Amino acid sequence: MSRSPRIIILGVIGLVGLLVLVAAAMFFLVDAKVNKARLEATASEALGMEVSIGGRLGIGLFPGLLVTIEDVHMRNRGVDIASANEASLEIDLLPLLKNEVRIEKIALKHLRISIERDRDGQFNFEKPAAAGRTLPVLDWPNVSLSDATLVYVDKRFGGRFEAEDCRLDAHDLRLSDGKRSNFMQDLSFAAVLTCGKVRRDGFTVFDLKFSADAKNGVFDLKPVTTRVFDTQGSGSIQADFSRAVPVYHVRYSLPQFPIEEFFKTMSRQKVAAGRMDFSANLSMQGTTENEMRQTLKGQMSLRGRNLTLSGGDLDREFSRFESSQKFNLVDVGAFFFVGPLGVVVTKGFNFATVLQESSGSSEIRTLVSDWKVERGVAQAQDVAMATKQNRIALQGGLDFVDNRFNDVTVALIDAKGCAKVRQDIRGTFQNPMVEKPSLLESLAGPALRLLKKGSELFGRGQCEVFYAGSVAAPK
Repeated sequence: MSRSPRIIILGVIGLVGLLVLVAAAMFFLVDAKVNKARLEATASEALGMEVSIGGRLGIGLFPGLLVTIEDVHMRNRGVDIASANEASLEIDLLPLLKNEVRIEKIALKHLRISIERDRDGQFNFEKPAAAGRTLPVLDWPNVSLSDATLVYVDKRFGGRFEAEDCRLDAHDLRLSDGKRSNFMQDLSFAAVLTCGKVRRDGFTVFDLKFSADAKNGVFDLKPVTTRVFDTQGSGSIQADFSRAVPVYHVRYSLPQFPIEEFFKTMSRQKVAAGRMDFSANLSMQGTTENEMRQTLKGQMSLRGRNLTLSGGDLDREFSRFESSQKFNLVDVGAFFFVGPLGVVVTKGFNFATVLQESSGSSEIRTLVSDWKVERGVAQAQDVAMATKQNRIALQGGLDFVDNRFNDVTVALIDAKGCAKVRQDIRGTFQNPMVEKPSLLESLAGPALRLLKKGSELFGRGQCEVFYAGSVAAPK
């Protein structure tokens, strides 16, 4: 093809493109008020809520048609559910010639979403007649959010969740069926989400990031990375909505996190130092938080070596125990709950004051805290720690359904694993009832002690083994 025809063809194509852009501009700018109202009505119908545009509506023509809307609000029953300082809509040009609006991309900036669940269990975005309505079929290639904040408040159970500085990039967003009852099963997308900070009930996670893939009712989030206690953690989450009751699987590990950073969330005092490993593999099912707690099962583990406990010498305090009777074993046992367990369980303890009247420090050579969870109750499997001269072990369960201690006993054990001193704890996590420590030998009486020493002399000493786990007796 010669140069002249090529130039003519390119000129025609350019002229047609310019006419399309001009037509698009005229479509939106000639009567901005009408089109703003059309956008409000379309969005309100799609979301089943009141959508309003408080700011101006602008348009950009290059490199494509980009409609910018300022000050967008979404309300339900007169309350703001979401608001964005700016919303950008990338519009397909050719359908405009047929007076149709087809959105190719949506971008929301400075977004704030506020979700609230009232005492009756209803969400603020729900309507009484919403169950019978249908949603429009969606087919949006790209959706992005930047500088987003999500706040969730549960007045029924008293929980609060807040995520800040979030960014979302989603593509292939589709809703194949308009039935609300099948919403999670029919929604599919691929996305990447990052949040600078996530807070819940005083516990903070930084630098949350994960990739999500949703298809056929199964949502896979992996890898999920976070920064907790200045340590990088990783895991995965799967949510299966294809069943009648949703099923969730969670795996997470936080290797070598500094224990002192955990204690900073509870006390300004220096309590302990050293690094520990935490891991969890859990599953649950249900549609409410209570149902998920009741079905919670799996394993959790917390392990560490060469830890330092500040404020006193445990071995010295144990040796003085028979005469002083002042030492609290439960305070020491609280160190088995460091990590996510500790955030919940130790609310009733001020274990930052352990040995506060003493001086020095203690070396915890080994700490093992392994738990098996079944029906929302964590049962101690191998829970013990060793100092230079002693071992302390724990038995019992933690009921996360009713937030109670189930026959938890902390004991000072001898080389055979028998309890020399034991202390029981019962009641709720918030208001635990701690019994006085019992020194078993002194309660046995002089005659029984004499018989016991005699039997040990001939190698026939017997006892009821309290602990037979992996933490060896000090040598």
